[in-house]
Amino acid sequence: RLRLECGVKHVHEAVGEGTAQGVAMGPSAPKHGQICTLLMTFPSWSLSRPLLMAILEDRLSDQFVAQLVWERLGYRPSTGADGMWRAGPQTPADWSEAFPEAPPVIATRPASVRLTRSIPKPYKQLLKEQLHFTGYRIGELYPRRTRRATVVNWLLAFLALEGQPLLEEGALPPLLAAPADPVQGHPGDPPVG
Repeated sequence: RLRLECGVKHVHEAVGEGTAQGVAMGPSAPKHGQICTLLMTFPSWSLSRPLLMAILEDRLSDQFVAQLVWERLGYRPSTGADGMWRAGPQTPADWSEAFPEAPPVIATRPASVRLTRSIPKPYKQLLKEQLHFTGYRIGELYPRRTRRATVVNWLLAFLALEGQPLLEEGALPPLLAAPADPVQGHPGDPPVG
């Protein structure tokens, strides 16, 4: 989701690149020569059953999966060229103190452990209850995959805590083929430690 901000009071919601909905006419419309800024709003992807299943099936990069968590924890991309995500004002204090920069929640054990511990006890079984996920087979047990299951359970708990339903349908990014080597992951995925 994108937001077009013009001046102080002119805000227009946009969906996708170059398309706008609700463009104001009259006195609230952008003035000729007025500088407008395109901002990303969060969360960028709605949580749906197909999206969460794609995470479990290893059809999305670790970076994409981590960003789903980061934006819900209040991390925001920096405005600099470094591409880093940093804790924002909405980031819980325990997360921003432990991880001022958004941690790779699949690649690093400390971030994955913190994510696991942050799931309230009543929501620990949502992966099984809502997605009917029974776990991976013995030959499929790799840290990357079990951490993906943790992420999905955390995202389900997030929805429950926010009082939001899990959508049965929703937009999906382009899906990747499952990696040939599940230990290494997709090209560009950080190594798992």
